[in-house]
Amino acid sequence: MANPKITFIGAGSSVFMKNIVGDILQRPALAGAEIRLMDINPTRLEESAVIAGKLVNTLGVPATVKTYDNQRQALDGTNFVVVCFQIGGYEPSTVVDFDVPKKYNLRQTIADTLGVGGIMRGLRTVPHLWSICEDMLEVAPNAIMLQYVNPMAINTWAISEKYPTIKQVGLCHSVQGTAHELAHDLGIPYEEIRYRSAGINHMAFYLNFEHRQPDGSYKNLYPDLHRAYAEGRAPKPGWNPRCPNKVRYEMMTRLGYFVTESSEHFAEYTPYFIKEGREDIIEKFGIPLDEYPKRCVEQIASWKRTSEEYRNANRIEVKASKEYASSIVNSVWTGEPSVIYGNLRNNGVITSLPNAAAVEVPCLVDDNGLQPTYIGELPPQLTALIRTNINVQELTVRALIEENREHIYHAAMMDPHTAAELDLDQIWNLVDDLIAAHGTWLPEWARGPRKAQVA
Repeated sequence: MANPKITFIGAGSSVFMKNIVGDILQRPALAGAEIRLMDINPTRLEESAVIAGKLVNTLGVPATVKTYDNQRQALDGTNFVVVCFQIGGYEPSTVVDFDVPKKYNLRQTIADTLGVGGIMRGLRTVPHLWSICEDMLEVAPNAIMLQYVNPMAINTWAISEKYPTIKQVGLCHSVQGTAHELAHDLGIPYEEIRYRSAGINHMAFYLNFEHRQPDGSYKNLYPDLHRAYAEGRAPKPGWNPRCPNKVRYEMMTRLGYFVTESSEHFAEYTPYFIKEGREDIIEKFGIPLDEYPKRCVEQIASWKRTSEEYRNANRIEVKASKEYASSIVNSVWTGEPSVIYGNLRNNGVITSLPNAAAVEVPCLVDDNGLQPTYIGELPPQLTALIRTNINVQELTVRALIEENREHIYHAAMMDPHTAAELDLDQIWNLVDDLIAAHGTWLPEWARGPRKAQVA
């Protein structure tokens, strides 16, 4: 069997690249893969190439590593495209997404998926994803895009809308990561847990969460989760020291189901937790405001230390990550089936959500590609909450597809957190300020004058 060609666009995300390449090269059928690294930053690209080369040497596999500064060349004839970039970076774009809303007393935690920060990130990111799609259609029309970029749902939706023939899946680690976290809270080995989740990225819910018993039967763990939270035994401390994860447990008591993405994310997807003048709520639920900028600063400092360690080391420790990429590549390439959670166009998989929306559901993967599992109708309270996020995603995608600046304001108006804190004039002025501050990081059509409001 020939060896797969796997292209990384945004390979300067060195830690992420290391984890995925390490996973891939530990699979026997992929050990001879051609790893193509592409990035516009020559320093980061060279660092990543050094790391990938040392992974190959450490594992003793026949894989090859090539570097590119030209996107189309890196994609030419490839089989898989792993996308892992951040347009605008921490500085200036992430800083802008946090600092400008603060002038309106609008506070955020992560701001990369929804809210005004997620909208702006989508406007920055989707055009670059579309450029990859354009090149793929020309030089790698049968390749599969493994898309790891936020805002995941907006990106996946926008690609499927404009380039429906592109084979793609949006990937995240929140489903399997949260399952590990809940197993930790209950003191149960993760290997004994069984679950089924569905929804949209960062707002999917465990429809079933069960523990395998000695006789082979399965026990519903939701009563145990409710009891542990009521008695103060869950969430256990230590998973994220800055966020005690109470938001999701509280929402479980109200909705009956546990959401797959973190409390710091979920607090800004809803109108209930981050409120001006209500520091008691912030303190009660331990909501880490400005969490993402803090992480960025820490990660930048950590990478400066780690990159030198990797450069000076002869061998690099290789551990299996929780990411799905290597499983997908292996299943498509060999036909060996696997099940992953992926983000794809709905197309009736979840009947209570719009067909065009990007949904996150279990998918069978084999040499036929990715095949989503039919879910049907979600519980009505989950559908209603998810739709509040889909509204923002849809209007952001409409803005991009139609190059309609007015829909940027409409998306911000519909955002649950923003609408709970600001009035209409504030929302529109905030969007104006964000557009001006981002400048050329946004598409040209978004930077033109907005229409005068009708009196």
